[in-house]
Amino acid sequence: MSSASSSVTICESLADLCDKHISSPERLSVVQPGLFFDYGKQKRFYGKIETIRCFESNPMVRDVLSTPGDNRVLIVDGGGSKRVAILGDQITQLAVQNQWSGVIVNGCIRDSAIIADMNIGVKALGTHPVKSIKTYPGEKGVAVNFGGVEFVRGHWVYADEDGIIVSESQLHGAEGSSKL
Repeated sequence: MSSASSSVTICESLADLCDKHISSPERLSVVQPGLFFDYGKQKRFYGKIETIRCFESNPMVRDVLSTPGDNRVLIVDGGGSKRVAILGDQITQLAVQNQWSGVIVNGCIRDSAIIADMNIGVKALGTHPVKSIKTYPGEKGVAVNFGGVEFVRGHWVYADEDGIIVSESQLHGAEGSSKL
């Protein structure tokens, strides 16, 4: 395992975070349950949000995950398409090497058996064996909406086996948690 694997950020359970912060629900947005499946080795992860909007095309996903992640989470709005995969093992390996905490894809991934052994959080709508097209560069840093939530660059996202929540600021109780 690479040295980057030790930097994956693990948060308290979403249930505990929600219990602590439910008194200020305007701070929390909960992604619609049942949409996303876990694919990476880390099921529990969090970080500052970076966003990409791309439809069935992944050049920008590769470009962004090739840069230092600083334990951020990349939110990829693939328009919910299930016709191609916009994340595979090679791009996910870049994310691990560059210390991204996780990737959440509103679309499909491929190479799921390989990604399952990578020390990173990955959530997606499903899998598809066909790779993406490379014609649309995408948009970086734009607010994206899916699952009933708006994802904004610089806000915080928290994910575990129970789902995904978003907050405008870092939630007390998430930092410094240990691995499960």
